[in-house]
Amino acid sequence: MGIERRTFLAATAAIGALGPATSMASAAAGRNGMYGLIGKMTAQVGKRDALAAILVDGVAGMPGCLSYVVANDPASADTIWITEVWESKQAHAASLSLPSVRDAITRGRPLIAAMERVAETIPVGGSGLGAK
Repeated sequence: MGIERRTFLAATAAIGALGPATSMASAAAGRNGMYGLIGKMTAQVGKRDALAAILVDGVAGMPGCLSYVVANDPASADTIWITEVWESKQAHAASLSLPSVRDAITRGRPLIAAMERVAETIPVGGSGLGAK
């Protein structure tokens, strides 16, 4: 598929493993259930709004997705932050095969200048997430 959804939407696979912290996060996510990702994406100059629209359009109806937020960085005209919360790491992995995600990757890829995996997280709760 080229760029996986994780790489494109969450900017996670492009950087690779984060070392021990990632391994610990992955193990703990299996115990408490929820799984989170935070990514930073830089759009081609002047393409941030178009890329953000593709990201938002590509996430409708993803089973197991508890929260998916695409946000513009107020300090950088080309930067987008993506924050995801999933029921499990497995639910996130399953989303990679969704037609809407594959379409978003195809449409968005030319608009991306850079991607950065910022963090893999273990959400513990919050507004709209319920207590786990």
